[in-house]
Amino acid sequence: MVHVHPRPSDCRLAKKLFIRTYGCQMNVYDSARMADVLAPLGYAPTATPQGADMVILNTCHIREKASEKVYSELGRLRRLKDERTATGGDMVLAVAGCVAQAEGEEIRRRAPYVDIVFGPQAYHRLPEMVARATRASAAARHAGPGVLDTSFPVESKFDYLPGASGRQGVSAFLSVQEGCDKFCTFCVVPYTRGAEFSRPVPQIATEARDLIALGAREITLLGQNVNAYHGADEQGREVGLGGLIRHLAALPGLQRIRYTTSHPRDMDDGLVAAHREVAELMPYVHLPVQSGSDRILAAMNRKHDVDDYRHAVDRLRRARPDLALSSDFIVGFPGETAADFAATLDLIRAVGYAQAYSFKYSPRPGTPAAALPNQVPEATKGERLAALQALLAEQQQGYNDAALGRSFAVLFERPGRHAGQLVGRSPYNQAVHVTAPQDLLCKLALVRITHSKSHSLEGALVKQPAFAGAAT
Repeated sequence: MVHVHPRPSDCRLAKKLFIRTYGCQMNVYDSARMADVLAPLGYAPTATPQGADMVILNTCHIREKASEKVYSELGRLRRLKDERTATGGDMVLAVAGCVAQAEGEEIRRRAPYVDIVFGPQAYHRLPEMVARATRASAAARHAGPGVLDTSFPVESKFDYLPGASGRQGVSAFLSVQEGCDKFCTFCVVPYTRGAEFSRPVPQIATEARDLIALGAREITLLGQNVNAYHGADEQGREVGLGGLIRHLAALPGLQRIRYTTSHPRDMDDGLVAAHREVAELMPYVHLPVQSGSDRILAAMNRKHDVDDYRHAVDRLRRARPDLALSSDFIVGFPGETAADFAATLDLIRAVGYAQAYSFKYSPRPGTPAAALPNQVPEATKGERLAALQALLAEQQQGYNDAALGRSFAVLFERPGRHAGQLVGRSPYNQAVHVTAPQDLLCKLALVRITHSKSHSLEGALVKQPAFAGAAT
């Protein structure tokens, strides 16, 4: 969970906006864009909900009990809202994101004091929604019903968003693809984010240039199935993700490109070639597989089998032998047997991961898997998750240990917890802690790795001045 932080400007006369963000990087991007949309109305981000004129919960439906966590947070915010109303003030309370999309009417029923409920495709209309919500008195709004917008508009929200403003930082997110046509049986994304949509290349390039002007030197391209990207270029020709990466790599000032999240079915030759030929494209790929059992993959409707996945990995590693690989795993999917789970462990041992994310299966209302028979007992899911995570942790530690004595270009993103320390990322997406002068913040420097931990590295500067190399 992350927050949109205040910009370094004088906000004393501005209305205060607090956004609490749950879930994926796409939600982080969306929250930043919500702040951009609301800026012309006089809203400026603040660090806490206390005293805020508007609070937005940008929700995620992927995690277990996501909805109940939202209602619990709304209960706490209601007290703040009541306090503001009692003293003659006002707080506009909004729920955004995938929980809002899936449960908009239920939110209005259970929390009638919420002023605005809107889905991921509607936030470009926030100024209109705020105007509608604030026409009524605070007391009248408290009784509901509030503004609800969970439509999938014909127009693309990206056509109506303002330019990036204030999202300063050396590393930035940029949404290039949204939605999903895969319909995995466990997933709500097709129902909350809609069909796959790719932004045109010129629009993406314009936003990338804005981000670079604000200080970004690394951009992560986002999409639910980002490697399914197929946007139009300046001549109207369809371009895949590999072509988009080549286009962006030519922008002055952009030193690093990453992308997430990929699907094994969409790892085409153009993207594989980009990993071989584009120096700005970092040697790190997040490629979810979910299970190592063909039987479970079929039940998940993943539309690939284990051999397909391993073939995609092999092609990537032939193109970029030093590639770091990450993945997602679900244990305890309905009907998963001990043999199915053993096949997942076998796949992990065969592939080898630099890092990975793993979860117990939990039903999502409205998804086909929620109605499947042979649900796995919670105790069994817990045991399997512990075994899987132990194997993944062993692999991640081994991957980090292999970095000892090597030198990497590190892009420093922020100060560390200790005085005189900076934290950055290696080309392989590892966090690296270094004692370094503060003027290296937001710059690249060569670092020799001296210590490895389970989730990070420590190193020492080899070459103090920043340099242009992106993937040393």
